[in-house]
Amino acid sequence: MSNYADTIKALESTCGQTAGWSDISPEHAARMRLQNRFQTGLDIARYTAAIMRKDMGDYDKDPGQYTQSLGCWHGFIGQQKLISIKKHFGNTDKRYLYLSGWMIAALRSEFGPLPDQSMHEKTSVPALIEELYTFLRQADARELGGLFRGLDKARKAGNDVEAQAIVSQIDAFQTHVVPIIADIDAGFGNEEATYLLARSMIEAGACAIQIENQVSDEKQCGHQDGKVTVPHADFIAKIRAIRYAFLELGVEDGVIVARTDSLGAGLTKQIAVTQEPGDLGDLYNGFLDGDYIDSADDIANGDVVVKANGKLLRPARLASGLFQFRKGSGEDRVVLDCITSLQNGADLLWIETEKPHVGQIASMVNRIREAVPSAKLVYNNSPSFNWTLSFRQQVFDAWSEAGQDVAAYERAALMDARYDETDLAREADQQIQSFQRDAAREAGIFHHLITLPTYHTAALSTDNLAKEYFGEAGMLGYVAGVQRKEIRQGIACVRHQNMAGSDMGDDHKEYFSGDAALKAAGDDNTMNQFG
Repeated sequence: MSNYADTIKALESTCGQTAGWSDISPEHAARMRLQNRFQTGLDIARYTAAIMRKDMGDYDKDPGQYTQSLGCWHGFIGQQKLISIKKHFGNTDKRYLYLSGWMIAALRSEFGPLPDQSMHEKTSVPALIEELYTFLRQADARELGGLFRGLDKARKAGNDVEAQAIVSQIDAFQTHVVPIIADIDAGFGNEEATYLLARSMIEAGACAIQIENQVSDEKQCGHQDGKVTVPHADFIAKIRAIRYAFLELGVEDGVIVARTDSLGAGLTKQIAVTQEPGDLGDLYNGFLDGDYIDSADDIANGDVVVKANGKLLRPARLASGLFQFRKGSGEDRVVLDCITSLQNGADLLWIETEKPHVGQIASMVNRIREAVPSAKLVYNNSPSFNWTLSFRQQVFDAWSEAGQDVAAYERAALMDARYDETDLAREADQQIQSFQRDAAREAGIFHHLITLPTYHTAALSTDNLAKEYFGEAGMLGYVAGVQRKEIRQGIACVRHQNMAGSDMGDDHKEYFSGDAALKAAGDDNTMNQFG
């Protein structure tokens, strides 16, 4: 991004050479240009893809350099996350946003709340990406606007030192625009449908697209039952489709996250095409549950028979027409899925698990890295897990195996509050606290995300407010529980008119109308009560 002085100088040249532009202020135009750094979604996609690639390289050198994100379902939520990140940490380094298909289905569909089964409008996915980046760009404009007003104030007071310090802040400004890892579910159809949606997502600003190996029209949430996977050839075609979309649009370092649901998916809709023993189709079919037969006499009406592992296999077929995999084959299928995806164009992996367990994830990643040493994961730190119970049980099991006395604990009831102040609970909480760091180091996890955090925080904060406001506390329930905390924690939204763009509008009115501008930020604006 050009610095402040150079941008003004460039616009002085433009304005000075154009008849009728004498009332256009090059400095005001420069401010507007700097407040709108990204002109298109493709500008954003290229910028953020470079960030992700750098971060992936940093992680390869040092697993302590992992990245994180939180899921969001509205532009305002994403904006507030980044404003908070900059406020508390000073920069956005290694911090992204995640766009969850689950959240779109539950909160953004015109059909109303839906389960995570790809029944929502697929156009809502790029629409949310565009919305998120609109709000992030507005956060840039708002923060820079405050600096510009501060610069004018310092100049008016004749404080050159303060003015130069503010110019330095303008030149060093870090955008709120960060990478978004965007969920395309299972592609919403065939490979052409996947390509078309991926292209729209990239045009909206997505630099990273996550796709899963489920059947599009049978898609289920990764933490529910009934998941149906597709043969590798089908999934590879969709990975290719996404890569073509990136290349077509000039985002050559776009990132593809290949997700496997095979650990919890026991079903397939089709038998894979195979040309010779040991090819991918043959390996996929080799996981099918069924009976090996010797002759056609063993085939009943409607049976399907496939040659697998050099023998005739009659796969078990359910009333739904689906075929099932052998029990206990999930981890082997995950490893094959991941190796195949990385060898066919994917950049990162996503393994959907049933619990957050570093050892379980590491056991699969170590096998994958035997074939692809650079394998890295995006991992769902899911609210679908009961984190407290899971880690307390992990500690209980580890203590039991070590011969430590656990007689004071009931394993199935470890969620109970009576255990909260015990040594076991404290050890579990320490492991939860270090989970991301440990998993990054031991299990190859490059990116940690929480899919649905604001779904839960919105419900929790609303419950607390409703209980107080409609109860005995009345208005104090809002003042003490919300506004007073906003003021004392420096939450920018306490000045909600400013957050919505009122001050930026005043700036523009002054640029456009000069002294005749009717501005909102006068003495009678009640936002002045908040400083």
